[in-house]
Amino acid sequence: MMKKIALIYMGGTFGCVGEPLSPMPAEQFLPRLAQVLPLNLDIECFVAPVIKDSSACTAADWLLLIQYIQKLQQQDFQHFVILHGTDTLSYASAVLARFLTHSAHVILTGSQYPLLNTQGTDTREFSDALDNLNFALAQIHQVNLGVYLAFHHQLIHAATALKQHTTELNAFTGQSALACSGIQPYDEPPLSITAQHIEKAQHFNCLNWMLQPIALSALIQNLKALQQHPPHCLILQSYGTGNMAVNAEVIALIHALQSQQCTVILTTQVTFGAIEQRYAISQWLQDSKIFISNCHSHADLYAKALKMHLQYDSLAQWYAHWHSSV
Repeated sequence: MMKKIALIYMGGTFGCVGEPLSPMPAEQFLPRLAQVLPLNLDIECFVAPVIKDSSACTAADWLLLIQYIQKLQQQDFQHFVILHGTDTLSYASAVLARFLTHSAHVILTGSQYPLLNTQGTDTREFSDALDNLNFALAQIHQVNLGVYLAFHHQLIHAATALKQHTTELNAFTGQSALACSGIQPYDEPPLSITAQHIEKAQHFNCLNWMLQPIALSALIQNLKALQQHPPHCLILQSYGTGNMAVNAEVIALIHALQSQQCTVILTTQVTFGAIEQRYAISQWLQDSKIFISNCHSHADLYAKALKMHLQYDSLAQWYAHWHSSV
């Protein structure tokens, strides 16, 4: 006997109507959604704590969603399908994967086109919404414990998901969850979300710099400006396998940021492949004590940085736990 599925609506294009598109109020949308759900599945619909355009979502919104899922788990729900906007769907997926680990069966999905027509009276003639939802619902009792993203008949490990196209139906890529060589689940137990976590996340400042071909003097100028108000995390997206031209002054400025409890992390702007240090220029990594990404994707790096920020207050604690939190 298949267990009940909690279907959680969090907004996004999936629930939009009108011209131009705007979100239909959740209390009006859910009854229409219920009318198209498969009759052979036991599904209960819920409204997420936060309904908004996903481009406006932040860490606190996803922690509220995780907290809501954890409350539903106490009511014996273990299978969850989340409807979420596509703009930050990869980030939401990665954050849920990091925090829920393998404590539940979770699939996130969304759509490039709304479920309903302009008037909101019937399903839209051309839309991927119902197709994506039905695919997610069909997979939720088949997947192992963990978090996944379902889109255009692909089931992707949440930590590896990447939005690859702005308008095509095949909008996401990542490591297939249906392949035999799936990623290993996180070894850490799930983090039970509290009000303190949500409050701290509201102030989380993570800055990402994709390096451009500029002079070292310009990079130095930028780093000096950042010292006035350093973020909690500075992610440097370098070239290739992690290559980045530096000099003694750049390293000194990284040290200065670290002295202000700013975590500086090196990753790559190349979409696929891991960081690999083979060149002599990489000696600077040891001198600078910069963190090196060991994550599955850029969104996963954001999720890891967020979780470390919530768990540890000092840079020394980050150094102690960075490699044990994979």
